[in-house]
Amino acid sequence: MPLTDAYVADPRFERLGPEFADPVRPAAFPAHTVRFRNGRAAASVGLDALTDAEWLAYFARFGALPANQRQPLAMRYHGHQFGIYNPDLGDGRGFLFAQMREARTGRLLDLGTKGSGQTPWSRAGDGRLTLKGGVREVLATAMLEALGVPTSRSFCLIETGEALYRSDEPSPTRSAVLTRLSHSHIRFGSFQRHAALERPDLIEILLNHVVEAYYPGLADAQNRAAALLDAVVERSARLAARWMAAGFVHGVLNTDNMNINGESFDYGPYRFLPRNDPNFVAAYFDQTGLYSFGRQPETVFWNLRQLAGALTPVSETEPLAAALNGFAADYREALREAMLTRLGVSSRTEEADIELVNAAFRALADGSEALRWEPFFFDWFGGPASVARALAGPRAGLYSSEAFSNFRALLAGFDADRPERLENAYFASADPEELLYDGIEALWAAIADGDDWGPFEAKLAAIEAARLGWALATPASTDP
Repeated sequence: MPLTDAYVADPRFERLGPEFADPVRPAAFPAHTVRFRNGRAAASVGLDALTDAEWLAYFARFGALPANQRQPLAMRYHGHQFGIYNPDLGDGRGFLFAQMREARTGRLLDLGTKGSGQTPWSRAGDGRLTLKGGVREVLATAMLEALGVPTSRSFCLIETGEALYRSDEPSPTRSAVLTRLSHSHIRFGSFQRHAALERPDLIEILLNHVVEAYYPGLADAQNRAAALLDAVVERSARLAARWMAAGFVHGVLNTDNMNINGESFDYGPYRFLPRNDPNFVAAYFDQTGLYSFGRQPETVFWNLRQLAGALTPVSETEPLAAALNGFAADYREALREAMLTRLGVSSRTEEADIELVNAAFRALADGSEALRWEPFFFDWFGGPASVARALAGPRAGLYSSEAFSNFRALLAGFDADRPERLENAYFASADPEELLYDGIEALWAAIADGDDWGPFEAKLAAIEAARLGWALATPASTDP
């Protein structure tokens, strides 16, 4: 088998035993058509040299990878869904398939699935994924990575030849199985489950596993639970800030959809903002706006409080409360950094940075309805180095208005960060790459109506060009 030297198997989770996951069999699919294959992600774990037949053997039939996890595991967890505690959760249409080390960083990575069949936690569901849902997730992860958001990566999408029926979309519809590469699938809800079952012994086992596998620097902490919570608070604050700077609305911020590495994953009814709107929601069923764009930071904090509650059986409350109290400062600092990154400018002083960030949000809020979120950052990327470009572009009339005067004046005092990035062909375009709802629907229509994958592939190529143009650092890929 043509594995490269970068392949280093490390199947740690299966050692935890039966209280944490259930062994399952993958579904047998009638067809296997590869629709997406992430060569760059495959290279990062030494799987890029697989033959086509081997690719299907591992990612359509889910045969065990060499020296890796012996069988798929459906992970057990609970969680709050729209604020209501649900003990009837767990991997209902996916499983943990393999674990390995990332070539560049040595960090532990999971290969997990979505749409791979029924498990003990399917709750009468069919365990499948619609092809449209898979296409949307591939697009989401590509765009978020391009914008510097810590995210899982779509590894492989295979159409499986089944007709699925769904109550909220035209049926029958096509089916698929998705494999994603993530730095962890352990959720806040993984701890909540053991707390609800009054099993502090299992909380302790999971806590030690997380520290040893993902946060080895905390191994000598006097209070591992509080030290871990403090680290998760910081990473979660950074994730929320990156979502806000990207204009991204996750849509379903339940505690089972947040993991212990501060990495975004599991994309259902997500949206990217067309324009600034704090009340914008991604899910049609979010009737109260609980997970609206502007409420995402407070929702992340609420979820962190639930994680803290799940850790109380193994820790005093005071250190956990102290860790939670760090969220506001962590978020403010992370938002400042995220906005400067998106604007492509170097930090000056904390006071000047915050003033610029506030001016940017005010400009987005007070500007014309015609101003979209992504073009604003595209036009002003590089700060003073882009003034001529912004004021000669298609939105020049908007930027000459009073709403932008303060922003322009403040931006003039900042230096461009790596101004050579503006020489990339991406910035010679009049408009940036966007991933808005209507555009995704158009891509899907081409697939659904004529099996035309050309627009989808062209979109991914354009997003990749944007990623190379922005050259934004993704924190989750560089953390120790």
